Amino acid sequence: MRHQKNTVKLGRTTAQREALFASQLSHLILKKRIRTTLPKAKAAKRLADRLVTIARGGTLADRRLVLSRIHDEDAVRELFGPVVKAMEGRAGGYTRVLKLGKRMSDSSEMAILEWVDYVPPAPKKKAAKKAEAEEK
Repeated sequence: MRHQKNTVKLGRTTAQREALFASQLSHLILKKRIRTTLPKAKAAKRLADRLVTIARGGTLADRRLVLSRIHDEDAVRELFGPVVKAMEGRAGGYTRVLKLGKRMSDSSEMAILEWVDYVPPAPKKKAAKKAEAEEK
């Protein structure tokens, strides 16, 4: 029976899975939003929320623990700085998963994993077209 076995294995060995999630989490921290398959997004969401909870402690031990999991000093610096400050006052649920539908090539369910306070930048194409229209 699989009682209380919560690890999502994703058909990978432990080392491969840890490397995958370390990469995804560091990219999430640095770029604020990542696009991946739905099962990977759900698993990474859980880990990202845990990392933010650890980072809110702010101690050296917390920093070393997070660094041991994501292996990227720039991402750790970003996590302990702007990301934790943005999540102050929030009791949990630091990330969201947005479903995108199926990928054309293999019909995998795709999703976007992003921070809840993420606001996508305005499209540049429309601004450029407006500027051109005003000049004429």
